[in-house]
Amino acid sequence: MHLPDHEDWLLRPVIRGLCRFESLKDGTVDLADIALMNDALDVQADNQLLLERFNDQKKG
Repeated sequence: MHLPDHEDWLLRPVIRGLCRFESLKDGTVDLADIALMNDALDVQADNQLLLERFNDQKKG
C-alpha cells in the first residue's frame, strides 16, 4: 500500500527515525538525502531477510 503520489518514500526515513519531518519541510534534508536514507533502509531490510533465510536453512 502507498500514500498518494508515493509520499511514503519521502516519509519512510522520518518514520524510521533517521530524520525529522520538519527537516523535510524546511529543506534541511533534500531529495538526495532522502534517496540515500531509503537506499540504506533497503540494504538493511535485504540483509535482515538474508540473515533470516540463512538461520532458517540452518534449522531445517
